[in-house]
Amino acid sequence: MTAFALSTEQAEFAERVRSLAADRLRPLAERGAPGRVNRELLAELGELGLLRRLFSGTDQPTDAAAMDLCLLRESLARESTEAETALALQGLGSYPVLQSGGAELVQRWIPAVAAGSAVAGFALSEPGAGSDAAALELAAKPDGDGWRLYGEKTWISNAPEADFYTVFARTTEGAGARGVSAFAVPADRAGLSGEHLDMLSPHPIGTLRFDGVPVTRADLLGELDRGFRVAMRTLDLFRPSVGAFAVGMAQAALDATVAHTREREAFGAPLAELQTVAHTLAEMATRTEAARLLVYAAAGAYDSGNRQIAKSSAMAKLHATETAQFVVDSAVQLHGARALRRGHLLEHLYREVRAPRIYEGASEVQRSIIARQLG
Repeated sequence: MTAFALSTEQAEFAERVRSLAADRLRPLAERGAPGRVNRELLAELGELGLLRRLFSGTDQPTDAAAMDLCLLRESLARESTEAETALALQGLGSYPVLQSGGAELVQRWIPAVAAGSAVAGFALSEPGAGSDAAALELAAKPDGDGWRLYGEKTWISNAPEADFYTVFARTTEGAGARGVSAFAVPADRAGLSGEHLDMLSPHPIGTLRFDGVPVTRADLLGELDRGFRVAMRTLDLFRPSVGAFAVGMAQAALDATVAHTREREAFGAPLAELQTVAHTLAEMATRTEAARLLVYAAAGAYDSGNRQIAKSSAMAKLHATETAQFVVDSAVQLHGARALRRGHLLEHLYREVRAPRIYEGASEVQRSIIARQLG
């Protein structure tokens, strides 16, 4: 057994999640409107207890387990990318509240997120601040004992349909990352509006506009001017799990391609018996397994209490997302034109697989993180 082999309990959990995704979640996902929050799907994720696993599966959640999150995302992605994304966006939007919010904020939002009855959003990116998140300009201007938010966020998960957002705003001008604060902002606050964005993949993504949205110290997550730390702690946890999402997609594409090439005949024999096809399948399988091991290693490091995991998280996300792009593209090539028909599994995965190389730190950003850690 290798250092990164799953335990029997973990393997059984992953298989159980796949079964639930196929039998109970995929039908709900297929009934949902593309690009919109699927509250029926979220409610079922809550009913099945999968959202609670984002918070260690305890009655009084105190932290999130990286390996649990990775197993959830990989297993769901193999059967339903919509279910995977619904779960992941709930975690991304709510984890800053769990890790840095006061007791009242945690009690208000986390049980409802775990039940699938409240929808969370993570509002970091802006039109002029994507990969360079420290350059954000959403202004938090002092107003009595609190602040008013002015500006715009874009590429925001579950916007504009979420019930609350974790919002990162500039509370001190000219201070870079040290002048950013994080707030939990209910969607019904005056001055907050937004609209959907029509994306290549069918995710609920949108823009948010803040026209004097009031926030108070009770809404503050963590310390004033230390919100960038809140964002990075969240991304340190979720970056490996983005890799797990990618591994799940790669495995789904590989499974479909192995089955197809064994059944499809060309030049008098199954495609899988052609050396060029067999070698491509071997490369797809090897890269997928290597990506999976990097993801598990990063998750294991996080769960063991090692918070100096920037390099391993970056490696996991980088390699897994780039691998998934290669595997899905190779799968399309081996399937031929049928894979390009609307509604085919690989047509769906081909649209889904592109975004993870960009969000939560583009591949180029991950390479820079890794390079800085090599000294």
